[in-house]
Amino acid sequence: MAIFKGAGVAIVTPFYDNMEINYDKLGELIEYQIANGTDSIIICGTTGEASTLTHEEHLECIRYTVDKVKKRIPVIAGTGSNSTDTAIYLSKEAERYGADGLLLVTPYYNKATQRGLTEHFTDIAKKVNIPIILYNVPGRTGCNMLPATTADLVKNVDTIVGVKEASGNISQVVSLMHLAQGDIDLYSGNDDQIVPLLSLGGIGVISVLSNIAPRETHDITAKYLTGDINGSLEEQLKYIPLIDALFCEVNPIPIKKALNLLGFEVGGLRKPLTEMEPDNVKKLITALKGCGYTVTE
Repeated sequence: MAIFKGAGVAIVTPFYDNMEINYDKLGELIEYQIANGTDSIIICGTTGEASTLTHEEHLECIRYTVDKVKKRIPVIAGTGSNSTDTAIYLSKEAERYGADGLLLVTPYYNKATQRGLTEHFTDIAKKVNIPIILYNVPGRTGCNMLPATTADLVKNVDTIVGVKEASGNISQVVSLMHLAQGDIDLYSGNDDQIVPLLSLGGIGVISVLSNIAPRETHDITAKYLTGDINGSLEEQLKYIPLIDALFCEVNPIPIKKALNLLGFEVGGLRKPLTEMEPDNVKKLITALKGCGYTVTE
């Protein structure tokens, strides 16, 4: 059984002005997501600025989220690393805290070979007993997990059940689904490709857009999965200008700006991320207003 079907939010990590984590605000965001139909909370992913969290902060965010959600929806913990030993440590702790699943990004910077990826993910999986979603995002990691590698891992490692595919390469996803023969939970890692990946047998999305549009992103997936393909497509296309604006600078710079413009007060970004460029802020405001949002400038 899949960890979740539908739209999971890759939730931001809110900060105070002194850049400490604002757990009260994180709790508010979690409640907002659940109240508006989000199907899963993904904590400490790229959007959550996990790369600038200490190990202690990383694990406390996971623990806090699991305790706050209280099994109302699944919590998936981002515990990937470019160090296999570090990923094992974070994954074991996340399981101990009660996470329902893990999201493991391909190792970044050291750029493992395909054999290295197989051994990395297999070693982690041997140390935990909860399901794992692999995360392929070569644009950020410099490492592309090929379809044959992903399919072999899902077929041969019991706890590896799915993949968040954010390569943007539809032909690669087609090849993956052919090789996996339906034995994989496919999630779109790109908000502008939800419907295309659902059409290839996907079961959902791990979404940045969901931070500000949880109900609408849920509806894109829910409509498709219940047979309303035209309704799903209409909703997907409606949000393309906003999705484009949310990725006109590196994630999570625009989504945090959008949340602040909408009054969520999630704070700033940890360096080396910096505030959004003024011209891009204008583009973002226009896109938000075009989708009916009231913006506090």
